[in-house]
Amino acid sequence: MRPISAMSPIQRRVTTVAHVGNIAIGGDNPIRIQSMATVDTNDTEGGVAQAKRIIDAGGELVRFTTQGTREAENMKNISARLKADGYMTPLVADVHFTAHTADVAAQYCEKVRINPGNYVDPGRTFKHLEYTDEEYAAELKKIEAKLVPFINICKEHHTAVRIGVNHGSLSDRIMSRYGDTPDGIVESCMEFLRIFRREHFDDVVISIKASNTVVMVTTVRLLVKTMDQEDMHYPLHLGVTEAGEGEDGRIKSAVGIGALLTEGIGDTIRVSLSEEPECEIPVARKLVDMIPECAQLRAEAEASIHDDTITLTLDAPDWETLQLKASMAVGALLIDRKATKLVINSGSRFSREQLLTLADAILQAARIKFTKTEYISCPGCGRTLYNLQETIARIKAATSHLVGLKIGIMGCIVNGPGEMADADYGYVGAGRGKISLYKQKVCVAKNIPEEQAVERLLQLIAENEH
Repeated sequence: MRPISAMSPIQRRVTTVAHVGNIAIGGDNPIRIQSMATVDTNDTEGGVAQAKRIIDAGGELVRFTTQGTREAENMKNISARLKADGYMTPLVADVHFTAHTADVAAQYCEKVRINPGNYVDPGRTFKHLEYTDEEYAAELKKIEAKLVPFINICKEHHTAVRIGVNHGSLSDRIMSRYGDTPDGIVESCMEFLRIFRREHFDDVVISIKASNTVVMVTTVRLLVKTMDQEDMHYPLHLGVTEAGEGEDGRIKSAVGIGALLTEGIGDTIRVSLSEEPECEIPVARKLVDMIPECAQLRAEAEASIHDDTITLTLDAPDWETLQLKASMAVGALLIDRKATKLVINSGSRFSREQLLTLADAILQAARIKFTKTEYISCPGCGRTLYNLQETIARIKAATSHLVGLKIGIMGCIVNGPGEMADADYGYVGAGRGKISLYKQKVCVAKNIPEEQAVERLLQLIAENEH
């Protein structure tokens, strides 16, 4: 293992190398930064323009949703246009629900992301299913039957694969056997990984994401342990999904991603913000650049713990950098409950009130103390069925006084209903111009016209919160 820096108390985890187009992920290679386009993937002009903005900002991979074969086929046009303009950055196709779409996308993209929660298993209904061991083994054979032809296409076209597990989209099969647990999330990933290894395919990157930072960090650590036990050392992509926007999104991402980066875990990252995708890149770059300093701060903060309180002393040239640095330095300590209180000291550039507010925001991101409304909002993609940023602003303006309430604002159904499990109420794109509302996991109103949906959500909350 190689040290990150002489001053850092950590080392990067040793991984195999995954080759993705003209870049390599894992091993001794730099931590790669990426984002995801939010335009309709059938919009060639829009897709090319947005990819260029991401790449110009420093993005090293660009992902597009390919919800069907039409979108997968158009990746050929987007790729050709970018390359003709001198943009050689690898493109990633994001596939859900239809395995055949992955087969098509693998012919045109440098990497394909598949989601074990819905690649073969049917869409989740949150129902408990009973399987005998023989029946469960038969379900795994169905996965293998779909996955092996896809792997062979990837071998033929030198296409890498990301196995991307989302806490919000675990299958009913996994949930029924393992529950909504880190063990279930990890097993969902390992089922697929074992097939890739049997097929001698190593250009694989793994991601396990959740909107809950504690679940995300705990599960990634368990995945690393489980892979090591089975002599697997694939590179890892890190992210806190549905982190939100603005300060909250940055702090939550820094707590979760930063906790792992300061432990030497992570080979590529994405900061998922409900903003324009190119805005994610500089935030991710700061997290990577701050690893050595934050690892050192983490060690100093741990040594400072007294009476259940972390005292963190640091400085930064601007407010965003201070937010990220503080969140990253103490994220793991708070997630592991080594303390549940936080005091931040800094220079005269920032007021005491600012530092107190920041400490509270970090404690909330680590799921310790809730002092404001919690918004679980996705960053948007080509599947998003309404104006996400405008809707978030409207909902925030009307609900920001509801301390401790968790509201999910999701662009589509891929992770929406699953992430609703961690939210009190959910606003989910159900179709073009149509919204479904949730109370926890239960859909209480379907296909509401978009122009009425925010008011209906507020009415739902008012009827249930007294």
